[in-house]
Amino acid sequence: MRFSGFESLLDRAKSLGRAKVAVAVAADKEVLEAIKIAEKEGLITPILVGDGEQIKRLAHDIGLSLERAELIDESLPDVAAHKAVDAVVNGEAHFLMKGQINSSDFLRAVLRPVRGLRTGRLLSHFAAFQVPGFSRLLFVTDGGMNIAPNLTQKKEILDNGLLYLKGIGMDSVNVIALAANEVANTKMPATMDALALAEMSQAGEFPGAIVEGPLALDGAVSAAALKHKGITSQINGDVDLFLVPTIEVGNVLGKSLVYFAGATMAGIVLGAQVPIVMTSRNDTPRSKFMALSMAALSRGS
Repeated sequence: MRFSGFESLLDRAKSLGRAKVAVAVAADKEVLEAIKIAEKEGLITPILVGDGEQIKRLAHDIGLSLERAELIDESLPDVAAHKAVDAVVNGEAHFLMKGQINSSDFLRAVLRPVRGLRTGRLLSHFAAFQVPGFSRLLFVTDGGMNIAPNLTQKKEILDNGLLYLKGIGMDSVNVIALAANEVANTKMPATMDALALAEMSQAGEFPGAIVEGPLALDGAVSAAALKHKGITSQINGDVDLFLVPTIEVGNVLGKSLVYFAGATMAGIVLGAQVPIVMTSRNDTPRSKFMALSMAALSRGS
């Protein structure tokens, strides 16, 4: 199956019942705005960890009812992050969300060696885009965490993304390993890595997925472009997931979709025991809400 847009993803997530999300350092207006939308939609029940008085004041200001919420009062951000992770480890929450705390401090709690959320897999960012005029959600990884992954790391990033997509019901995934062109060249390491991943796919290392590359963006989304270039492709422009070679490519691709094409974007972090909603300060409450939907849907896996 495929998702036509965030609404179809949200509908399926809601069908699973309310998910419990632990929010680390929850005294953040935009985060609470997203929680308000998600709570009203019947998507989540929040566990809000942080300065209790600040959370109550902000909730009052935005009209967020705390009737369903559990409030854990902790004014120290580092301690609040650990308590939010505790809620997940103890089975009290299905997933985790970052609030008003530095990312490195937050991840330190997530990856703590004792009772943390490590799996041994690489953490990676996974984004979904609803692009006006496009018939389905597009996914991009990793434009948010790993700066210049090597081939082994790219395989782990791809494995994380495929595990998530299969878990939410996509049993067949078309993946393009993006590069600047379609010719493997030792002077362009991204093309060599893409070729290696495509060869792994042909050898059956990514069950339920077709991985092709190296391929430039036009050939990834346009059968006409492929025909013009004389390239034969099983995917033939019908891509689901872009694997980008570096964080810069993922960042520019994502922001271009948002700012030039009017796309809606949401992203989560994969590779831990549970999905992590770790959004940017610039993300709108609606975008943060859709990230909550992405994380909540993973319970169906």
